Amino acid sequence: MPEVSARTIVVLGFDFGLKRIGIAAGDSLTRGARPIATVAARNGEPDWAMIDRYIRDWDPALFVVGVPYNMDGSASTLTDAAVAFAADLGVRHRRPVESVDERLSSREAEDQLRRRRASGERTRRVERGDIDAVAATVLLEQWLRECGRMLRT
Repeated sequence: MPEVSARTIVVLGFDFGLKRIGIAAGDSLTRGARPIATVAARNGEPDWAMIDRYIRDWDPALFVVGVPYNMDGSASTLTDAAVAFAADLGVRHRRPVESVDERLSSREAEDQLRRRRASGERTRRVERGDIDAVAATVLLEQWLRECGRMLRT
């Protein structure tokens, strides 16, 4: 966990999926993010005990949840489930939840991981869980760039 000042606001980002949920952490000081975990889900039901543990450990001020849309902007098959997850997360932990359009975040995550492996930074094969956590990082960084200035530091 990073050391942060009393004025730094920690934000957790979530890349929702029916099998896995990627989690990333970011903050208002650096406006950067990094992958922290991938949590299992069964048929869209998150492993709340694991998610709760990360939330206790990081104590974020708010959450950012990626909501998937089709390329034409219409709702995808996962849009309603991601919106429901975001609502449950906010109610469960009594914190604000922001959403971000996550179109292409998984593709960007795959590209980042492949580039890292090709450069020698990563030695093992890219796995689905890696992609989910990096996708959470991509969408959280997007939100921090676009909306993070609203955070008071």
